[in-house]
Amino acid sequence: MIRCLLTLGLLLMPLFAMAADPGIPALTLTTDADGGQSYTVTLQILALMTVLTLLPAALMMMTSFTRIIIVLSILRQAMGVQSTPSNQVLIGLSLFLTFFIMNPVFDTAYQNGVKPYMDGQMEMMTAAENASQPFKDFMLAQTRETDIELFSGIAGHPALESAQDVPFSLLLPAFVTSELKTAFQIGFLIFIPFLIIDLVVASVLMAMGMMMLSPMLISLPFKLMLFVLIDGWALLMGTLASSFYV
Repeated sequence: MIRCLLTLGLLLMPLFAMAADPGIPALTLTTDADGGQSYTVTLQILALMTVLTLLPAALMMMTSFTRIIIVLSILRQAMGVQSTPSNQVLIGLSLFLTFFIMNPVFDTAYQNGVKPYMDGQMEMMTAAENASQPFKDFMLAQTRETDIELFSGIAGHPALESAQDVPFSLLLPAFVTSELKTAFQIGFLIFIPFLIIDLVVASVLMAMGMMMLSPMLISLPFKLMLFVLIDGWALLMGTLASSFYV
């Protein structure tokens, strides 16, 4: 997890370098007329704090987090349990599954960019470029060509000769759009079995004349039993993880 944060931080360091002049001191000590001292924080620290606020967005938009959290949310809705598991549990599960899936990408980015930069063997801009390459390869593998062409046409970008020529300004929105499409496709397949159970239960209740009884209330135990019997959590986690490396 520490490598993940260091890597994402290094990817955002060029923004910090552009936002603040390295020659400006981060903290200024001023002596007052009465002999007292006061400290003034410069814009450099404010720029750094602004960049740090982008880390959660980078974690969600440049990794597998988006697909995972959407699929888990659709699963909860399909089962008919509105608040179980809670949002905190779903986000925590999605976060740690994201670290598991992205671990090879984080390790490669750390070895190629973060570690040489921390050892003083590489300049910041070069290190950021090397660290971003594994993320770019991962995102390109998950992004549909039609989505890249869509945003390339909107931006009026010149024709791209190869996938490696796609800039991050086009790759990021195309990747997120592709992830949303994939997540909803997986969610559709997950929803079908639970929908069939709801239809069967509703038909049985109507045939028995129990129209005042909620079908959702009756079908919930059957959906939970089905999910447990097929070892649904392990099956879902394994499917989500393998979907990124097919």
